[in-house]
Amino acid sequence: MSKGKVYLIGAGPGDPGLITVKGLECIKKAEVLVYDRLSSPRLLAHASTDCELIYVGKKPDRHTLRQEEINQLLVDKALEGKVVTRLKGGDPCIFGRVGEEAELLVDNGLEFEIVPGITSGIAVPAYAGIPVTHRDYNSSFAIVTGHEDPEKNESNIDWSKLATATGTIAFYMGISNLPSIVSNLVKHGRPATTPVALIRWGTRPEQWTLTGTLETIVEIVEREQFTSPAIILVGEVVKLREKLNWYEKKPLFGQRVLVTRARSQASDLSDMIEELGGEPYEFPTIKILPPVDRKPIDAALNELSTFDWVIFTSPNGVSHFMKYLKENKVDIRNFGNAKIACVGPKTAEILEGYGLNVDVLPAQFIAEGLLDAIEDQLKPGQKVLLPRADIARKMLPEELKKRGLEVTEIDTYETKMDASNADEVVELLQEKRIQIITFTSSSTASNFYEALTSTGQDVLELIKGVKIVSIGAMTTQTCQKLGFEVAIEAEESTLNGLVNATIEVAKK
Repeated sequence: MSKGKVYLIGAGPGDPGLITVKGLECIKKAEVLVYDRLSSPRLLAHASTDCELIYVGKKPDRHTLRQEEINQLLVDKALEGKVVTRLKGGDPCIFGRVGEEAELLVDNGLEFEIVPGITSGIAVPAYAGIPVTHRDYNSSFAIVTGHEDPEKNESNIDWSKLATATGTIAFYMGISNLPSIVSNLVKHGRPATTPVALIRWGTRPEQWTLTGTLETIVEIVEREQFTSPAIILVGEVVKLREKLNWYEKKPLFGQRVLVTRARSQASDLSDMIEELGGEPYEFPTIKILPPVDRKPIDAALNELSTFDWVIFTSPNGVSHFMKYLKENKVDIRNFGNAKIACVGPKTAEILEGYGLNVDVLPAQFIAEGLLDAIEDQLKPGQKVLLPRADIARKMLPEELKKRGLEVTEIDTYETKMDASNADEVVELLQEKRIQIITFTSSSTASNFYEALTSTGQDVLELIKGVKIVSIGAMTTQTCQKLGFEVAIEAEESTLNGLVNATIEVAKK
């Protein structure tokens, strides 16, 4: 059996967007992913579906595995011929004990690479509005552990030199030793009036920043019951926070938002939430699949030139329909004189991307609005093609038939429930780490309920206190039937409307 390879990579401080390009590539190629407590769980979604995930997280009072056991685990998996990725929070070379892991790999003749990450001591203060250097305040910066090996008899830190040697000092893992750190700095010459910032869970929705001075910070921490994990930053640059605090001022800061769209669609909404300072957590309750029976699609495409209307009610309907046009080698000019109507500006945008101008786009982005918009153009005997989802509402085709039109419905795609990460979502909800849930359709709401119910949970109890945002009236009705209390409904049934509603509800 050939030996495997180990990648020792830094995940960054928490925001999954701060991982390096190479680090992300190592996650994608991993056959075994060994990860710790401080790396974002969202990064795990990039691992392959057959990757073995092994959690080895550590807390101050509890270790899942001792460091020696982690070292040996990496060796054992690599000796099995596996590609192993060891995912660590921050940078693996800064208090990440990567040297110990790498040494044992060398001793066993195993190939490895170290992939640096963005370290917390720089990134976390930046997200709190504090650059660790500034020409008006300092020209040097030190990184120090606040939690040395407890088995050592004496400290390796020379406080007499450290206290005044650099303008800014970042202490890692030092909250439990804060009184000692403060005492040693002041004792060895650092002014008691020196500004201090403590940043907990930096770069995440839970980010919490306390500021004070060496003289006051211990009392503030005790009063606020501030706990680890946190960075301690000492230096005059802390004064810049008041002016440069950019991240915590974003409209969705502090909000972890559950995105329930299909995986293929979730990224657009997630990107918008992330840009506004929230953390999207994707729970794709829907899988979009090709229809089992392609015969109705093929038949409709062969008669495409005979239709008077082609009506699209969703972006997915357009995308899948156009895919079938290409697969069947049907010329897009076969649309001929058919009028094209659609629901929603996103659907219209996708159609226009194919060179098809939309004749009717209703102001109200639901089937009822579309029917009102084309009412005066409908004539008995006209042929209408409706490329839609298998679970689409029947109101539109039924109303068109009542008006004497000949309606051909084709299922361009099927939707199925996806509960693949339901257990993770349950855990987040139980720990009150989800603040907002967004529903973009009735099916996302129904599937959300069904997926969590399948885990044995009381869904209504689980989401108590979580704010629910609905994209429109039909989705709201479905939510209410399920017993969900909708906090707000989007004024416009679009992603922009949904995001605006999310911002509004986050203020409350």
